[in-house]
Parts: sequence; C-alpha cells; structure tokens
Amino acid sequence: MNAIISASELATALMGDDPPVLLDVRWQLTLATASGEPPFDGRAAHAAGHIPGAVYVDLDRELASEPGPRGRHPLPDLAGFGRAMRRAGVSSTRPVVVYDGGQGWAAARAWWLLVWTGHPDVRVLDGGLPAWEGPLETAAPAPAEGDFEPVPSATGLLDADGAAALARSGVLLDARAGERYRGEVEPIDPVGGHIPGAVSAPTNENVGPDGRFLPAGELAARFKELGAVEGTEVGVYCGSGVSAAHEALALAVAGIPAALYVGSWSEWSADPSRPVAVGPDPQ
Repeated sequence: MNAIISASELATALMGDDPPVLLDVRWQLTLATASGEPPFDGRAAHAAGHIPGAVYVDLDRELASEPGPRGRHPLPDLAGFGRAMRRAGVSSTRPVVVYDGGQGWAAARAWWLLVWTGHPDVRVLDGGLPAWEGPLETAAPAPAEGDFEPVPSATGLLDADGAAALARSGVLLDARAGERYRGEVEPIDPVGGHIPGAVSAPTNENVGPDGRFLPAGELAARFKELGAVEGTEVGVYCGSGVSAAHEALALAVAGIPAALYVGSWSEWSADPSRPVAVGPDPQ
C-alpha cells in the first residue's frame, strides 16, 4: 500500500463505502522573534476551515511528550496517544488519512506513530491541505469513538546509542537543512553539527515546488546515491523527530524501510559527552 494519497484519490475514498478517518495535524515550528508574533495555532486554523469530518490532533500535546532530556518532541505516553486516536475515531479496521498545512512534517509524525504502533492502513495527503480542491467546513466533527489500541513495534525505533551504531554499520540520514548539519548555524539546539557518520539528506529535497513528493523512482535514486541500497539498514533523524518522520515517509514511498531516532539532535546535543561532527563530511 502506498504511504501517500492524492487529493483526488481522497475525494473518491470519502465517497466510498468505507471512508477513511481524517486527522488534521496542522502545526508549525515557531521560533522566538523580535516581532513578538503569536505562535501558529493549529486548532484555530482547523476551526476556520477543514476537510469535512477531519478531527484536529495536537502534535505537541498528543503526538509528543513534554520537552526534556529526551528531546523537544519525545515519544508520547502511549496510553494517552491511544485515547487521543480513539477520540478522533481511529479504529484498527478503518483506513486513516492524515494531513497538515502542506509542509508534511506534522502529518508524517502522525503517520509514523500510527504505523509504528500497529495501525495497518495509514496514508498522508500528498501536498497537505493546499492540494485539496474540495469543500471545507467549520463545524466541529463528532466522530464515533474508535477502538485503536497502540502496540509499539519491536523495530523501527532508534535511541541515541542505536543511532550512533547505525551511523557506523549502515546509513543514518540527517533530515535537517545542510547548514545545520554542517554546524554553520543552529537556531534551536545547544550546539550545531551532526552525529558522527551521519549523511546529510535534507527532507525538503524529497518534494517538488508544490510540496508534493517526487515520484517513487526519483526518491529511490536519490536515496541510493546517499547509500540507502538494498540490504543496508537505514535510519533517520532531524532536530526533534518531526521532519525526520517526513524523511521516513519519503523512504517508504521509495520502498525503503527506515528506523526513526525520535530524540534526534535535540536529545543528542543536550548531552555534552556525545561526540559532534561539523562540516560537510559525515565523520
């Protein structure tokens, strides 16, 4: 099953006998600025207009735990995550489609969590809400309670030690912008640079100008050039495990399984005992 769905395919599915559960995960990373602009409010954006039937899911509160030593977006408490998904109407036997405002990072985080905890049929709306050409509604949805019970997989998740080991034995992709990988700038975390051995693979290079994923063949060719070939174990990380989920989604579209280091650079760089590499080379 493809991990993404087009807007036209979604419109058709919503008219079918088994329409998917829709999750609206609009979110933006907000940095403090001198202008004092208020942070993006995904819930308000949802209330102002959403795909009919879509339930809002809060990334910071329902798809992550509080920031701390494990990073800025650690794994959520799985019991709480399960309650949030059931409240949104998610059931194990019903397909799920997730979308966000177009960047794809937040939707990918929800996709990854649902897949990692055992949901068999989850897709991301390619291009997000801007790709949707159908109607929007402002009415608050009231879905029937779902029955999804998250059961985490024994694979697909990396901790700091696992990420370091994979950088030596396989391919560890860094999904952040190249300047952060090289250590030239670091606007969020304590120090710039990358995990020694990690390969720079900015996730924005997986999409075209319209924010939609490149064709699967082009993605596969890109990842092959980065060392992600058949028989090689692949892992991904970013700043806090959000854009890396988007990289994992791109890898899935290309047919390449990958593990996610959820703590990512925000966890790694918080421990001064961990090594840091700078510059364009992995080591």
